[in-house]
Amino acid sequence: MLDVDLRRAVLSLREKGYGIRAIARTLGLSRNTVRDVLASGAAEVPPFDRGSQADAHLERIRELHDQCGGNLVRVQEKLAAEGIALGYSTLTAFCRHHKIGVKQPERAGRYHFEPGEEMQHDTSPHRVTVAGLVRTYQCAALVLCYSRMLFAQLFTRWSRFYCKVFLTQALQFFNGAARRCMVDNHSVVIASGTGRNAVVAPEMVAFGERFSFAFVAHEVGDADRSGRVERSFHHVEHNFYPGREFQDLRDLNQQLVAWCMQVNRQPKRALQMATPLELFAAEKPHLVALPPHVPEVYEVHLRMVDLEGYISLHRNRYSVEEELIGRQVEIRESMDHVRILYRRAEVAIHQRNEPGAGVRSTLPQHRYQARWRNVHRDPPREEVELRRAGPEINALVDALQRKYGGRAVRPLRELHRLFLEYPDEVLRETVAAALRYGLVDLSRIERMVLRRIAGEFFKLRSDDEDPSDG
Repeated sequence: MLDVDLRRAVLSLREKGYGIRAIARTLGLSRNTVRDVLASGAAEVPPFDRGSQADAHLERIRELHDQCGGNLVRVQEKLAAEGIALGYSTLTAFCRHHKIGVKQPERAGRYHFEPGEEMQHDTSPHRVTVAGLVRTYQCAALVLCYSRMLFAQLFTRWSRFYCKVFLTQALQFFNGAARRCMVDNHSVVIASGTGRNAVVAPEMVAFGERFSFAFVAHEVGDADRSGRVERSFHHVEHNFYPGREFQDLRDLNQQLVAWCMQVNRQPKRALQMATPLELFAAEKPHLVALPPHVPEVYEVHLRMVDLEGYISLHRNRYSVEEELIGRQVEIRESMDHVRILYRRAEVAIHQRNEPGAGVRSTLPQHRYQARWRNVHRDPPREEVELRRAGPEINALVDALQRKYGGRAVRPLRELHRLFLEYPDEVLRETVAAALRYGLVDLSRIERMVLRRIAGEFFKLRSDDEDPSDG
């Protein structure tokens, strides 16, 4: 089929008086092709439609497409059951041509932001080696859209509490906030809905009002709308982690802040080789100023003080005064501290342990209260006697306490019985042999002792002696 330029050339030569043969010779076309172009009289290329064997079944295919929920495999099977044989590729091409189940893509365009107009926030899971262990952390980032200033931090988990902690740190880093914060539809900020119908969680609305900005979610599938922050995760993952060592998460985040400052000083091609820090100088006057007082972000919990004088939080335990045993206290958990309040008065403050660590934290002033006075009691009488019986028995006592935990009172009483009933030398030799093989089962040790002393304390029948002899 001729393109539009050749068709225009044919019509132009005809207007100049050239015949069909001369036009065909000049343009290298067949005379029949020249005749067809002259007959149409238009330079526009006619639509090309060779037709399809599915044309006669257009309405039935539309109907089956709705019934099958857009599954073209089922549509093909139902058509085959009705005697209509269509190849799968033929069916899919036919549906694309007639816009069946096809969503027309929208123009993407470019986004331009005025100073202080918008900031974008999102998170991404990253696998990072910290203190020699590879773990999955949540990398949170906030980017000012005009200047491209970046701030990022890592967290062991992600919730609205951690989101408020991070955004507070980021806004203090920028010393201000843009008027709008764009988030993803899967963000913890969103309670329900998507895009323009998204409903922001009430506590996050209150948080935004504290700093005079509003949360907004972009439309589903419009990832370019939050492209400023999305690109930063790839940059962090491939330019910050490699070649660096981190002692703990605190050390990692401190190094990450220093790295963000370094990145913000580097020229960017998208900014015509200007640096984000240079553009931030022009954007800063347009940011919403922080309130005079930025309160600490904390999460409130209510707990009962147990009989040992501790409260439990995220599988960790924190001590309080013994006078509060059995009473309900309020816990204010921040990023670094766990503060315990009773009747609005602060009664204890602990360093916050990582959730799920299983750590028991006891303040020094709580160690000398009445509940701790009898912690170091004298060992039981049986243990004292066994400790004096020799190094072999002493080693077995240690092994039993390691196996059973605590004082291992019941196993030690059983061992003390063996100590009283059997000869000391035989028992020590048997215990030494058992410990060489890591054996601490007292019943088996007793059987070994009995085999050793059987010939000494009991008269054993010889193999040649007839049991029937009197």
